Amino acid sequence: MARSVEAPSPESKTLGPQADTRDPLRGFLYIGAATFFWGFSATLGRAAFTGRLLPSSGIRGVNPVILSQCRTGFSFLALASWLIARRGVRSLQVPRRDLAKLGLLGLAGLAVSNYCYYLAIQRTNVATAIIVQYTAPVWVLLYMVARGAERLTVSKMGTVLLAITGIALVIGLFRLGGIQLDVIGVAAALVASFSFAYYNVAGHYLLERYDRWTVLLYATLAASLFWVIVNPPSKIIAAHYSGSAWLFLAVFSFLSMLLPFTLYFAGLKLLVPTKAIIASCLEPVFAILIAAIALKEAIGLVQAIGIAMVLGAIVLAQRSGSDPRPITGPVD
Repeated sequence: MARSVEAPSPESKTLGPQADTRDPLRGFLYIGAATFFWGFSATLGRAAFTGRLLPSSGIRGVNPVILSQCRTGFSFLALASWLIARRGVRSLQVPRRDLAKLGLLGLAGLAVSNYCYYLAIQRTNVATAIIVQYTAPVWVLLYMVARGAERLTVSKMGTVLLAITGIALVIGLFRLGGIQLDVIGVAAALVASFSFAYYNVAGHYLLERYDRWTVLLYATLAASLFWVIVNPPSKIIAAHYSGSAWLFLAVFSFLSMLLPFTLYFAGLKLLVPTKAIIASCLEPVFAILIAAIALKEAIGLVQAIGIAMVLGAIVLAQRSGSDPRPITGPVD
């Protein structure tokens, strides 16, 4: 995976805004690939929660904390090992002034978003978790407008609403029983949406200064340290997972964290946050399509219309051109 994209040299890992050249189409393709892996891993995560995956392996009913902790921990260890072998330890150092920003991205972005999303799925259902989390494009647009980084236009508002409405149709939100209103679950999904919005904006700014490997390394490090404090490894060891369970957790971390976030950060560097997060709305589309193929279920007309709406929103976002006022300062 990592060998497919040449990592920048240590001397060039810090980039100024003037060095960034936008390539919107490539950015959308990167994010589209990331959402495919997120959609696929969503099905695996749900199976792990319900005990329908490897029922004799000891992974039955795994909780969101362990799943979130393992995916960030395994991802950090794999990425750190590869980068140290390729670049050396000294090349991974960053100025102290940016350590807090990178750490906050890992905590408020990756750790909170992942845990709250899986908690929402566990407490409610996939439809509820997805539709609440994917109000994130609204928060990103409002923030970017308030910051003065983008102009609020009818086209942008229409694109965001088209994407969210399409998701609602894809996941069957308007069907009887399509949404489950568990207070904790809905609150967790809402927190996940704010966190998702945050790491799109903050991640974009940091990617103006560092390559995606450095940003992802420190973000996963911060998230991993957080989970070590919240849930010491001794508790995971005490669960006595089998070898096949550990293998699943390692593969799951690669498919749900390391690979898709590498792709997503590559796309986020090439797009303004509003466009990036609209492109991310492909995740529930892929989740539905993958589930339909795996379970041999037909896609209904309403779902097909929803998929067309999401794709239409992404096309509109891609055709809208570059915003003349990108972020040039730190995220408050």
